[in-house]
Amino acid sequence: MFIPSCAAPPRPFRHINRSRPRRLPSLRTPAPELVILHGYHSTMARQIAPSRSFHRLLTSQHYPTASPAPPPRPLLLPKALSLQLPRRGRRDFVAASAPAPSSPVTETAVGAWGKVSAVLFDMDGVLCDSEEPSRRAAVDVFAEMGVEATVDDFIPFMGTGEANFLGGVARVKEVKDFNPESAKKRFFEIYLDKYAKPNSGIGFPGALELIMECKSAGLKVAVASSADRIKVDANLAAAGLPVSLFDAIVSADAFENLKPAPDIFLAASKNLGVDTNECIVIEDALAGVQAAKAAEIRCIAVTTTLEEDELQQASPVFIRKDIGDISINDILYGGSSAHHNERTENTKNISSLENASPKTLSEATNAEFIENTYSPSSKGQFYEGLLGSRRDILRYGSLGIAFSCFLFTIRNWKAMQFASPKGLLNFFTGGDSSIFASNEGESRSSRVQQIKKYLSDFETGGSATYVPEFPRKLDWLNTAPLQFGRDLKGRVVVLDFWTYCCINCMHVLPDLEFIEKKYKDEPFTVVGVHSAKFDNEKDLEAIRSAVLRYDVTHPVVNDGDMYMWRELGVNSWPTFVVIGPNGKVLAQISGEGHRKDLDDVVGAALEFYEERKLLQNNSLPLALEKDRDNRLITSPLKFPGKLAIDVQNNRLFISDSNHNRIVVTNLDGEFICQVGSSEEGLLDGQFDTASFNRPQGLAYNSKKNILYVADTENHALRVWGFEPATGNEEGYAIL
Repeated sequence: MFIPSCAAPPRPFRHINRSRPRRLPSLRTPAPELVILHGYHSTMARQIAPSRSFHRLLTSQHYPTASPAPPPRPLLLPKALSLQLPRRGRRDFVAASAPAPSSPVTETAVGAWGKVSAVLFDMDGVLCDSEEPSRRAAVDVFAEMGVEATVDDFIPFMGTGEANFLGGVARVKEVKDFNPESAKKRFFEIYLDKYAKPNSGIGFPGALELIMECKSAGLKVAVASSADRIKVDANLAAAGLPVSLFDAIVSADAFENLKPAPDIFLAASKNLGVDTNECIVIEDALAGVQAAKAAEIRCIAVTTTLEEDELQQASPVFIRKDIGDISINDILYGGSSAHHNERTENTKNISSLENASPKTLSEATNAEFIENTYSPSSKGQFYEGLLGSRRDILRYGSLGIAFSCFLFTIRNWKAMQFASPKGLLNFFTGGDSSIFASNEGESRSSRVQQIKKYLSDFETGGSATYVPEFPRKLDWLNTAPLQFGRDLKGRVVVLDFWTYCCINCMHVLPDLEFIEKKYKDEPFTVVGVHSAKFDNEKDLEAIRSAVLRYDVTHPVVNDGDMYMWRELGVNSWPTFVVIGPNGKVLAQISGEGHRKDLDDVVGAALEFYEERKLLQNNSLPLALEKDRDNRLITSPLKFPGKLAIDVQNNRLFISDSNHNRIVVTNLDGEFICQVGSSEEGLLDGQFDTASFNRPQGLAYNSKKNILYVADTENHALRVWGFEPATGNEEGYAIL
């Protein structure tokens, strides 16, 4: 089928709103974004919301009866050593021996407290000192809107979820056209960037210790927060609390009704497999205490956000100052006086000894210690138990580590095949990427000078690594076989380690094309080293098809055995390795978004080695695959992507992707017209001047008689229309 050029239509290819098109976010990026056609916006990655029936199940509280958990095993020590030792940084010895200070709320007797199997921790204000930073981030959000707000304005809405946390203040301030989703997105951006950096120390003292004591006592622990999961993860990382500590994490993403509704606590209880009457909630916000009461779960409140009088309105079981003042006995026994008898007795003994003389105190203490600790029976039992425990720990710990290593190796066997000593070293040390240090705010000239100084120090250092030669048995595309010592000597080379199944590897091709075009007259070459992730990707014809489809014009070598990968210590796709004209490895960097870095280092290397007369601009034996493929030479189409049919008007629309145009034929394949000049670009206008960049998806609207086009590489949606009544054709683009 021969498709000639089409005369320009009388009406232009333009935007509906007659303004310059904005670019949509990449639809090919793996980032968790949702693109909406009209008034599109990005939303944060969210958990799958439970069904309405699941919500009804939660609110009904009719759960299957959980199997009773075994009671916590007591720690047996000799009497003289059974004092409860203080947690580091939380309280002194006397405070550890005495009952923890409590509010005037009456503490529960031992028999009335009941069994405890799980603890549900709120996050903000309980585990993390993040309430004040959250309010400051919210103030920043409203400041960007031009609305003046203070941190105190947000206090009534704490613990009710970010949407209501921001929306409540917006209602009070009467903010017009307030978009809670956009405000929440901006809130997370500011909060994570300014206030919740990893290990920034926002955890409350004593939080980690109490969690570990709960786990040691056989209790399950969970985070049950009204914050979105992105904030939960960021806060836990900032507080130095690994996610692996918790048996469950329940966040606001999956719920319509947040605190004071009980849904989050009920879901946490169900996820742990523990009945609500065996759970304890630790909360700081009034809404959280109310939610615990609605879920019929006992609640311990802390006064980190609100005063004690305000918290008592929701009737928590008792109140402590902060999580550092909550003991494991408060959780297991409700802070009852009966359980504290022994500890109180110890306190009385200490108090009575305060008035005794030093000699009496010494004699009494030594006598009791000797009697209880150094009696033959207790001494032998104590050391026998201690040594036995140590042996058990070593034995089972070693077996556990060995089994974990074996299981990891089995589950990651494919990935282990890609490992090498150099690759592991580069993975843990970050590779030789010092040349790609941060360059924000620097001019390109100063950046180039900085890199040239690096290269000068590098050349005089005497510790360079030389690139290995390509094995002679490898297959090449777009060129005859190349050798560093022969063809690439005197050239700056970027080795692009890629595989055609990797979408990230496809994303960096425009960056490489940009650098190739910029330095096309310089002794510079990009060599694609195809390192197959799966066995079927080693097939040369499959690689050739990928080279043709993505219009790769630089040399490509099929390194199916990953020889170069292992020799250079590569550990991920895509990875760039920069080679000097003398064969020395200058730098290595992995991932997307490094166009500027590559541009700077290639430009600096060409200047540096030109000054030292080490460059040689010899021609390479190139023979592009696209010039030798008969299908591409004879076919009028080049990798057509999609079709759309207009049966009523006898038309067929073809996205001729690699020719950057839309071809229109009748249903018999006879050419009618083409939209697009075949030049790569994003340009509106008449059909012979408008341009696309690899258009793909097509959808025809028969009612409006228009064709929608997904202009893939331009990240844009375009529209083409036809008016059969007048014979006028028109095209325009929309967002």
